[in-house]
Amino acid sequence: MSTRSMPSAKEQPAIASNQAGESDITILLPKREPVSARTYGVSNAKGVRGAEAERPLVLHFHGGNFASGDLDDGRCVARMLVSAGATVVSMAYPLAPLHPFPDAIEVGYEALEWLYKQRTKLAGKGARVYLAGEEAGGNLAASLALIARDRAHPPLAGQILLSPMLDPCAGTASLRKATGDATDCKYSEGWQQYLRCPRDAEHPYAVPGSSRRLADLAPTLVLVGQDDPMRDEALLYAKRLEGAGIPVRSEVLGAAQGWPEALTDPATASECPCAIAVAKQFRDFFAVTRAPSAPQPPH
Repeated sequence: MSTRSMPSAKEQPAIASNQAGESDITILLPKREPVSARTYGVSNAKGVRGAEAERPLVLHFHGGNFASGDLDDGRCVARMLVSAGATVVSMAYPLAPLHPFPDAIEVGYEALEWLYKQRTKLAGKGARVYLAGEEAGGNLAASLALIARDRAHPPLAGQILLSPMLDPCAGTASLRKATGDATDCKYSEGWQQYLRCPRDAEHPYAVPGSSRRLADLAPTLVLVGQDDPMRDEALLYAKRLEGAGIPVRSEVLGAAQGWPEALTDPATASECPCAIAVAKQFRDFFAVTRAPSAPQPPH
């Protein structure tokens, strides 16, 4: 299944993952405790001029069911983004249950504001800002896209969602097929730890998949695997975004095996059969999205 509301960029050869320029940093936030992050490809941006300076700059969120995961778990996707020409800042957001909703997105938004202020230093003049995440990180990226729209800042060039967790009911056909006869579901358990109470499931920033207002969001790329437990909820979100007039590219990648767990494996960035296809999707998406003008406050 594929949805394409934007023109395709010309196909380019895959770029090998570049592990150079990976550094652990601390982001100082004005209202909160500092957060740990890892930068990828920042050194590649130094001294660039002209068209090469218009480099995608991505704030990335790792997976882990809201309650687990760390910077190492985000290496695979971050390296694939770098192979597609981006500079990446992957952040270690606060985890549930110690930090339930909305802690992660509040910290994430402050980090996004920091990233926007630092965009020239990190990725060169004219850097375009994107959000990206896999699994629970995909939920956070989608939530922050809503917040950036509602607060009219910062302007986003796009959001990239890989196997995003968007449905706390955890009852789609693809998820039931993936979990089989198991009596427990780590995705359902993750939602229970992330949401403070049942009412949180009605909040669009907690569950962007159920948001009733999707207009004026940034262009979106949604990628899932054929046997992906999050396939159905992700494609439904892509369809709803398209219905709201958002430029959307969605793809079910047949070579993407074992998603979303495989996305935490650093070897995937260079060895998995899906790595080339994923990098091409990233590259095409970067090529057809451009930095937007600042969004207007909602009426």
